[in-house]
Amino acid sequence: MTEQSQPDIETLRGRVERALELTRQHGASAAEASASFGAGLSVTVRMRDVETLEYHRDQGLGLTVYFGRRKGNASTSDMSDAAIAETVRRACGLARFAAEDDCAGLADPGRLATEIPDLDLHHPWSVEPHQAIDTATECEAAALDLDARVTNSEGATLATSSGCRVYGNTNAFLAGYRESSHSLSCAVVAQDGGQMERDYEYTVARRPGELESAVSIGRQAAERSLRRLGARKLDTRKAPVLLSPRIARGFFGHLIGALSGGSLYRKTTFLLDSIDTQVLADCVTLDERPHLAAGLASAPFDAEGVATCDRRLVDAGVVRGYVLGSYYARKLGLQTTGNAGGTHNLIVGDTGQSRTDLLQAMGTGLLVNEVMGQGVNPVTGDYSRGAAGFWVERGEIQYPVSEITIAGNLRDLYRRIVAIGADTDRRGGIQTGSVLIEEMTLAGN
Repeated sequence: MTEQSQPDIETLRGRVERALELTRQHGASAAEASASFGAGLSVTVRMRDVETLEYHRDQGLGLTVYFGRRKGNASTSDMSDAAIAETVRRACGLARFAAEDDCAGLADPGRLATEIPDLDLHHPWSVEPHQAIDTATECEAAALDLDARVTNSEGATLATSSGCRVYGNTNAFLAGYRESSHSLSCAVVAQDGGQMERDYEYTVARRPGELESAVSIGRQAAERSLRRLGARKLDTRKAPVLLSPRIARGFFGHLIGALSGGSLYRKTTFLLDSIDTQVLADCVTLDERPHLAAGLASAPFDAEGVATCDRRLVDAGVVRGYVLGSYYARKLGLQTTGNAGGTHNLIVGDTGQSRTDLLQAMGTGLLVNEVMGQGVNPVTGDYSRGAAGFWVERGEIQYPVSEITIAGNLRDLYRRIVAIGADTDRRGGIQTGSVLIEEMTLAGN
């Protein structure tokens, strides 16, 4: 993908300005618009043959208009003057028939970003299709060639994208930024006798030079699959559980969902009215760091133009902040936290131990490397997921385990966190190490 194919941020600014000007001509009291443009390349190689090779270019403009407290939305993927004019007309028409909502409206002008820091998010990768195919092929080959028991593959995929986004509103806010993302993944199947096990590995970064090597990703995918061969079931019991970092990310994701504005307003969360209360073990801290250079979830402002900033959501297990955009903040009588559109780089503090240290501390229990199914009730906090991993005794892995269920209630499980490892996985918007939980119910035979 060449630099010439990159989105033009000035063009997007012009499209947003045009849309906002037209809303004024239609008599709207306020309006906001966001535009995005991106291009990318993706290739998947499976069983040493190219399965898919795709190039994409996407663009879109979303518009919200307000007539007093009545709101209308419309969007288009056509950036022409005629299409934008029609989108504005449609949005204004919808707003005139909408019911009034006292909490509808733009973000407080005083909360809008006044400085747009350069977060080093844009690193386009001029990779040609034949180079992408070679990299994906090398990745899968490293997995297939590692061991004769690696008999099948779901493929290796290399993907790269680069784009930009612009947001503006009638409170004189107009800003945008460029961003890029690159990834390489591989998933393979290992077979021994009649048993087959699948696992995967991946790497993702803003800068292409920070991706792990194709050979490393392929070998790790194969090794993970091979380690799962010979899996056994467990008898039903209660035991300590160590969640690997990729599983712990989702474990804390349920916490963020429970602290989000929509759930709080609708009272569909097990953490209602939890501000300044002890919800997690006192070894847990959780910070939001929106301005990390090249961070995978970094952003200078949120989806409403509100400035993002560092803050602590959980301090020694005590909830210090919710996750709010302007609308639900008003519904709750609070202020936006700059989270319209989501959170930005959540960092779970570690307690200093390596994974080996945590296995030793657990002694006997279950190391969980995969969970399956939904199994989480956000209202009650009940948690029940299919799981696979390894049984541990005397701090040492004994054998792989599958076809079991791990269960508990999140309100209790968060309080039963014993330690958080220093093996932090930084490949996502929630960065955490392994999480040792004092006890969970394991359902098996």
